[in-house]
Amino acid sequence: MVAVKMARVHQVLEIIFGSTMISLLILMAIGSIKVKAQAGHLPPEEVQALQQVATQLGKKDWNFKVDPCSNDTSWKTPLSKDRPYYANIVTCNCSYIGGECHVESILLKAQDLAGVLPRAIMKLPFLKKLDLTRNYLSGNIPSEWASTKLEFLSVSINRLMGKIPSYLGNITTLRALGIENNMFSGTVPPQLGNLVNLEILYLGANNLTGNLPLALSNLTKLTELRISSNNFIGKIPSFIQSWKNLQKLEIQASGFEGPIPSSISTLNNLTELRISDLHGEGSEFPHLENMTGIESLMLRNCNISGSIPLYIAARPSLEKLDLSFNRLGGNLSRDLEGLLELENMYLTSNLLSGPIPDWLKNGNTRAEIDLSRNNFTESSLPTTCRDTLNLFKSTSGGNNSKAVVECLKNFACSEDRYSLHINCGGGATNIGDISYVADEESGAAAKYVPTRESWEISNTGHFWSKNRSASDYIAQNLSILRMENSELYTRARLSPLSLTYYVRCLANGNYNVKLHFAEIVLRDNSSYYSLGRRIFNVYIQEKLVLKDFDIRKEAGGVDKVTIQNFKVLIEDGTLGIYLRWAGKGTTAVPIRGTYGPLISAIDVESEFKPPIPGGGKRKKLIVAGAVVLPSFLILIVIGTLWWTGYLGGRAVKEQELLGLDLQTGIFTFRQIKAATNNFDPANKIGRGGFGSVYKGTLSDGTIVAVKQLSSKSKQGHREFLNEIGMISALQHPNLVRLYGCCVEGNQLLLVYEYMENNSLAHTLFGKEESQLKMDWQTRQRICVGIAKGLAFLHEESALKIVHRDIKAANILLDRDLNPKISDFGLAKLDEEENTHIDTEFFGTIGYMAPEYALWGYLTYKADVYIFGIVALEIVVGKSNMKYRSDENFVCLMDWALVLQQKEDLMELVDPRLGSQFNKEEAVRMIKVALLCTFSSPALRPTMSEVVRMLEGRASVPELVVSQGMYAEQLGSGASMNNLDQISLHSSSKTRPLIHSSGTPWTASSSSSV
Repeated sequence: MVAVKMARVHQVLEIIFGSTMISLLILMAIGSIKVKAQAGHLPPEEVQALQQVATQLGKKDWNFKVDPCSNDTSWKTPLSKDRPYYANIVTCNCSYIGGECHVESILLKAQDLAGVLPRAIMKLPFLKKLDLTRNYLSGNIPSEWASTKLEFLSVSINRLMGKIPSYLGNITTLRALGIENNMFSGTVPPQLGNLVNLEILYLGANNLTGNLPLALSNLTKLTELRISSNNFIGKIPSFIQSWKNLQKLEIQASGFEGPIPSSISTLNNLTELRISDLHGEGSEFPHLENMTGIESLMLRNCNISGSIPLYIAARPSLEKLDLSFNRLGGNLSRDLEGLLELENMYLTSNLLSGPIPDWLKNGNTRAEIDLSRNNFTESSLPTTCRDTLNLFKSTSGGNNSKAVVECLKNFACSEDRYSLHINCGGGATNIGDISYVADEESGAAAKYVPTRESWEISNTGHFWSKNRSASDYIAQNLSILRMENSELYTRARLSPLSLTYYVRCLANGNYNVKLHFAEIVLRDNSSYYSLGRRIFNVYIQEKLVLKDFDIRKEAGGVDKVTIQNFKVLIEDGTLGIYLRWAGKGTTAVPIRGTYGPLISAIDVESEFKPPIPGGGKRKKLIVAGAVVLPSFLILIVIGTLWWTGYLGGRAVKEQELLGLDLQTGIFTFRQIKAATNNFDPANKIGRGGFGSVYKGTLSDGTIVAVKQLSSKSKQGHREFLNEIGMISALQHPNLVRLYGCCVEGNQLLLVYEYMENNSLAHTLFGKEESQLKMDWQTRQRICVGIAKGLAFLHEESALKIVHRDIKAANILLDRDLNPKISDFGLAKLDEEENTHIDTEFFGTIGYMAPEYALWGYLTYKADVYIFGIVALEIVVGKSNMKYRSDENFVCLMDWALVLQQKEDLMELVDPRLGSQFNKEEAVRMIKVALLCTFSSPALRPTMSEVVRMLEGRASVPELVVSQGMYAEQLGSGASMNNLDQISLHSSSKTRPLIHSSGTPWTASSSSSV
């Protein structure tokens, strides 16, 4: 009615007063009408929406007694230098008709909000910007958001999980989307390709898998893309050439394989390109000639060969260049001196040769430059080193303790040393009778400046996207430390890329090396400070000993200590402890630039006693005295030595033992007898394939398991020594650790770490009184641990080993029910060298892969098959060979295949678990188990792929293949004869396949621990 009356008034006034007067009168009339929204105020429905948003976020400090658009401090808190990441700002636009206000922007950053993403956001129809970065929000992105008109959306650094919802593709107004540093999994939905207005996309530091969808090629307006630290598969897609407006591209440790696609050459507008840690195929340097405006270029660990192209020196705006960990060779161009804006150049771990250019040696540059670990000419080394030029192991001669090269001319070894204790990043301190030396020198991006004789530090890298400070290379604890010996963990040494502790002047022999770690930066509370993931690798003597090491995970929390122990053989007087970041984990939690290796302390102790001063003179006196002893005494000594095996037998054995490249200790028989109380039957804990196993306690209190070679065993001392040589080289959290051995007279013994909970078979489906209540989380952890151990044996260790008998009885469990693979066997050279055909059969019936049981064809896929059976046993809680629900089923695997056909896999889950298990993980584990047990080895995954699938970082492929191909053949008479032959050996022996990089495959036999 009001509108009709106003129309009539309009007609009359138009006739009388004309248009100008009409407008004035209309405004007066409108002002007299009562409206819902008063001038300068937010409509009630948006106020109500904000109340709902606050409730769903868990935000309790908005003051609803004042108008949200009033700029009250509860709605618009001033920014502060003390809290650079904090933001609490609600911005309104009050320029709408009638002075009505609407919320257009909400910034709630670094507030530790612990609720969920609010569905009520959809009730704010004018909202364009929503930033909830650095909180503690859970759940997933609500479907209601699909109807919004957001232009900027960031939910980065929260604990969101699940798949990225496809309905995000409906918010076609988006120009910026940030969901990095969460726990999103699965594949990137192709619907994101609908966001054709997108300019910024951050997907990094999640658990995303699969390939990038082709639909993303539609995002032609992209200027910035970050997809680092994920688990993508395949190669970097060639359709990146569609993103011609890209200025910043970051693909670090994304899971992709090399080589870098040639289509990258079309991205001419890039100012920052970061690609690192590509696996697989390599290539020569990519064509980047057209990137004339590049400022930061990282092509780290991309398997790039050839020489550094000359056009790199013609990039006047280049500030940061990282080409480390590749296979680049040739001479270093003098033209690089022309990079006047250069701040950092990292060429570490390449094959560069020739002389070091004078402009680098003379310091004619302000840049920090790292040339460590290359093959430059030794004669071109400068006489001294400086803070901005790292020359550690930069020549082919390396840093031998006796050599005088690479900044060490003033520090020649004056004497042999037998121990060293370093408080990494901290001051000198005493712990008991051990004195720790200080390590407080400031770090730098390319620093190796020796200042002492016995040990030095080489550091490479700076923290990208972060303002530099003096504290970058030494971490300080953020809370009160209550652990024992806290002075070792108050501070720690940090590195953005690689850190080497180089110990010199050591006497040759076996050493115990202890590395102390405690996470003192990340937190465990309900805060975004707890959402970081620090992951790095550790090498000792250039061998990878800890892969994807996570301090917090290993120690069971923050501000807790984990000490990693290693046996190391020193042969040239030097020890290298090398920590390296490989691009994994988070980089911006709690602040940008939080990542990389962190270490608290180092212990290096010889296993042998240092010589006593003046001992040489005493030896001469002893010899002189021995010469004048009566001859009959000499005969008695000789007779005694022969009787105890010291002549002939022991001498030969000890010579052979010294000839091995052992990384383990030597025990005397007296020590073993004392530890086991003279092999007291009460200490006998089992019997393995080659003798009894005893529990023992060493003099330092360490509890061990001692394997004693039986006199009836067919395994001789040569095979025994070979086993020691093999196992001593294997160190992994999921492999049983060998402490040492004893070869004395006719005694052959191995000393292993003691496993408190016996074997998986014993605790899971042994006698009822021995079984432990094993919840689903423990089963999942055990299964993943076994997979990681096998992945190490197959793909990561220097010796590539096929175990062949990974049954539950050979999986031992420590105090915390962590799994450790045992029974590695006795190695010997395979005479057939270039073939995988094994003419002798060893193993356990019911666990052998069909291609091996039938034809003796042995590869690492045989272990994958056995693992599949063990994984199924873990789910079901029953032994493969002992389970028969009725006469129609031969074994557990038979039953599983039938249930797979019936699509009733949940029937397999151990009823003892009740409903207390993760259904998604259980289905995944069963599917992985069935995938591992495919008849054809080619269809089975590798163990590293198994690990990723079990951890949910990769999807499990849906394959349907007949499992009956080998089953029919197993029923034939010939095959049954083979099985009869196998049974003669299966009770105790297996023959793992061993391979050392660059050498032929070798075969072996094994025995139980």
